[in-house]
Amino acid sequence: MARTVVSFVQNGYFLLLSFVTGLFYFSFYLVAFTLGLCLSFTVVGVPLLTHVLRTTTAFLQFERVQTKIYTDITTEPCVKPVNSDMSNWLQAKKELLNRRNWIAIGWLLLKFPIGILSLIGAALLYAAPLVLIAVPFFYPFISLSFMGASVDTVAKAVMMSATGVVLMLVSYRLSGRLARLIGGYTRLMIKHVNR
Repeated sequence: MARTVVSFVQNGYFLLLSFVTGLFYFSFYLVAFTLGLCLSFTVVGVPLLTHVLRTTTAFLQFERVQTKIYTDITTEPCVKPVNSDMSNWLQAKKELLNRRNWIAIGWLLLKFPIGILSLIGAALLYAAPLVLIAVPFFYPFISLSFMGASVDTVAKAVMMSATGVVLMLVSYRLSGRLARLIGGYTRLMIKHVNR
């Protein structure tokens, strides 16, 4: 029983963390590329873009570790490009023309809509059953209705609570599947970037 609860909570953390990381990647790359492109006519813009493109390996590694910790899905390691001894401008050109970086950024940006879906899933799978379970405690104070029927007696409130318990059991299964689906996305992302 304790293992089931821990697994259920871990899946919830993973779903919420997927939203947070997706939002971060979207915001980070949007701001960094806008700033880098606006400053590209100066000496600062191209090195800024180069350093932003170098972050993809670190973010992919973070996704890989996060997926392993929360879902126990193992992914192959990220292939890191070898830096050679060349001038800064040649390294910048190499980073800007590296197809792997742009593919990784595309996959990381797709984490934003996936994160929004995981946030909605977490709200439906975690918050809704808890609210239904708590109905007997606050039905006397708040006017509630469910599917057109008013919840105004103890019997109806207990029925709502029982519905919440059943929904919680269903949520456990669905949250595990959703977490594994997002973990599969991470595996697919790293596989395509490593090609």
